[in-house]
Amino acid sequence: MNSVIAIKEVEYEQPREGTDGSTCSTKYAWARVPTELTQDERAATKDKIRRLLKEKNAVMVSHYYVHPDLQDLAEETGGIVSDSLEMARFGRDHAAQTLVVSGVRFMGETAKIVSPEKTVLMPDLDATCSLDLGCPIDAFSAFCDQHPDRTVVVYANTSAAVKARADWLVTSSCALDIVRALKDAGQKILWAPDRHLGAYIQRETGADMVMWNGACIVHDEFKAFELEALKKDHPGAKVLVHPESPPDVVALADAVGSTSAILRAAQEMDAREFIVATDSGMMHKLRTLNPDKVFYEAPTAGNSATCKSCAHCPWMAMNGLAGVAQVLETGANTIHVDPAIIPRARLPIDRMLAFTAALKKGQPVAGLVPNIGAA
Repeated sequence: MNSVIAIKEVEYEQPREGTDGSTCSTKYAWARVPTELTQDERAATKDKIRRLLKEKNAVMVSHYYVHPDLQDLAEETGGIVSDSLEMARFGRDHAAQTLVVSGVRFMGETAKIVSPEKTVLMPDLDATCSLDLGCPIDAFSAFCDQHPDRTVVVYANTSAAVKARADWLVTSSCALDIVRALKDAGQKILWAPDRHLGAYIQRETGADMVMWNGACIVHDEFKAFELEALKKDHPGAKVLVHPESPPDVVALADAVGSTSAILRAAQEMDAREFIVATDSGMMHKLRTLNPDKVFYEAPTAGNSATCKSCAHCPWMAMNGLAGVAQVLETGANTIHVDPAIIPRARLPIDRMLAFTAALKKGQPVAGLVPNIGAA
């Protein structure tokens, strides 16, 4: 099925250039946005995808931020909807030999690094991330070389090459635990790329950290002043915030955490209303799991703006049903990672997965933190 593709131009304010070279321009970007299918087209395309998944021994892995159709279909066909940590773990452990990753490119690359023997497909290979774009390997390597005594910890939202330069990979769901363990082991940290998440971790752990100056174009736009006004309109609402948000927004939160942590908080907290500061793609799962609760999108703009809350990643929006069907049918949009860097890129990922597995089982994690410096 052919789908007309619109071009969406995305312009946003970039972080200020760091005097130490710890940032890179990502001021201008673009994204292709698939047109919405009709109800008949949606049903036919879903049926086609179900058939192709069986024929190709494939499974869907979808992020919470992609279109609800892709979330629902992943779960209906034995796949998963999750954060990036669980996406990597699920893809590694599943028997399917083909993984269809609905998300952004670094997620597909991570799946390929962890499962190099598997075929990894994505609906659109140009679906990327401002954090990944803003942390190119050459500039990042030079930044690491300036701090050879530090353990390099990078967020999942980075390229395979940047991961290969790191000692540890973290996601927002495990970053606090890993950085705290590194601090307890006496290690100083070089953090990249999200400055807001890094600052949050530094405040919470007291770790000695130097930081790359990157930001997520979605979370960076949340406004504390407007959030306070929305809280006044809904005084009983609890505020759930992703730590990629600015610090004055995080300060207003009742709960701060990853996408999976936000889901848990919404289910466990004694409140009927919630204001959510993360990508609006999360609203589908929040409302599905909590049909008796009300969720409001945190504001990204003021009263005069045409869009009060525009918190949706333009690259996540590039994922669509037609794209999934096309790549399953043709084998197009295969993720390739240079085989030469896969072993080195896998090392920080395997460290993270081993650490989080031990933590989940209540096992000691101190022995999983090697005495290492900069990669």
